[in-house]
Amino acid sequence: MSDQSKTSDTDASAMWGGRFSGGPNDIMEEINASIGFDQRFFAQDIRASKAHAEMLGAQNIITPEDAQSICDGLDQVYGEIETGTFTFKRSLEDIHMNVEARLKEIIGEPGGRLHTGRSRNDQVANDFKLWVRDAIDQMDVAMQAMQAALIDQAEAHSASAMPGFTHMQIAQPVTLGHHLLAYVEMLGRDRSRLMDGRKRMNECVLGAAALAGTSFPIDRHMTAKALGFDRPSANSLDSVADRDYVLEYLSALSITSVHLSRLAEEYVLWCSVQFSYARLGDSFSTGSSIMPQKRNPDAAELIRAKSGRVIGSLNALLIVMKGLPMTYGKDMQEDKEPIFDAHDTVMLSLAAMTGMLGDTTFNKERMAADAGKGFSTATDLADWLVRVLGMPFRDAHHVTGAVVKMAEDKGLGLDDLTLDDLQSIEPRIMNAIFEILSVDNSLKSRISVGGTAPSNVVSACAEARKRFL
Repeated sequence: MSDQSKTSDTDASAMWGGRFSGGPNDIMEEINASIGFDQRFFAQDIRASKAHAEMLGAQNIITPEDAQSICDGLDQVYGEIETGTFTFKRSLEDIHMNVEARLKEIIGEPGGRLHTGRSRNDQVANDFKLWVRDAIDQMDVAMQAMQAALIDQAEAHSASAMPGFTHMQIAQPVTLGHHLLAYVEMLGRDRSRLMDGRKRMNECVLGAAALAGTSFPIDRHMTAKALGFDRPSANSLDSVADRDYVLEYLSALSITSVHLSRLAEEYVLWCSVQFSYARLGDSFSTGSSIMPQKRNPDAAELIRAKSGRVIGSLNALLIVMKGLPMTYGKDMQEDKEPIFDAHDTVMLSLAAMTGMLGDTTFNKERMAADAGKGFSTATDLADWLVRVLGMPFRDAHHVTGAVVKMAEDKGLGLDDLTLDDLQSIEPRIMNAIFEILSVDNSLKSRISVGGTAPSNVVSACAEARKRFL
């Protein structure tokens, strides 16, 4: 028998007590162990264990001296992990048993009292809630930073004309500032979803034990308060079976990744020679190994691709959870790697997009030239016919369509047509029509709340700073 197998036998007996006389098969150890990834929430595990020990001492379930000894020992374990001197043992399966085993090495017999009144089932669920809660707070800061970068560019381009698209066809003129503020709103909803989920999940699981609660006179309210939870969870079965908070976080991250992907796709288009709306600096561009002229927006392309990875993580956990009976199954160990990966991926994507926004130069002249293409002020003409001539909108729509066809046949823009041309279609049209056919006048006229008028954009930027930053 190898030394590793002997170690596994010993560690297995320490974990599982007298029920097992031997250690696991190597393959069983490989598939069962989670320490390779769940060591990531060592800080949350130690924090929760300290709160549990303090509660046990306060309730005289263990002596105050043992409670203090446990807390001091846990502080030492934390320091060892922080400094990289802690030795993680795969044979001990997970972060919980690794911490507890080391605690017992440090303080001896009192370390064995820590697990009184709890199970790894409520322990892992509670640790995971603490981790997700911390992750949400980190994510919110990253989203806010990207909003700030968007607002900065929006303010700088509050009057910079560009074409607005539907169906990827030029539709109406908008400003670049207005366009970028749309993503500020998306991120605002993303942040709101995160905070909603954070509030909903903020219930302490400790005390649910394996699934049925515990016979020890624990004080769950004390533990909940110590860990910053609003209250203890109400049902012990649900407490250990619940992974809604993980699914909600993954769902919110998936929506965020879709928003990031949409902006990334626009960056890919805008940086192309065909559009030439934007130019990324060297910091976020790459070249080609064979084509020296190439300047590729690879960061944007990678952000676009990573959305699939995040959405895949959500799908993976939904499938894991869909058929599980109450309460805990080892299937639920598969909840951690997807969320760790998704969290890291979105954090990186947000950082990259925030950096790209600050590293972008926009081609105002090219955007403005395109803003007038495709008869983009046709709606302004139709609105003028309704507003000035009192024409029903459907009639105005028909007249405008005829004007567009004439301009298209002549190879002209709408504002290049003569008054005679326009009056040949609608005799009541007068010279005042030309005041609204230019891109600049079209933009200035869009003064409805949420509209693209430059004056609106300036106000919207100021309001967005108050709301989000």
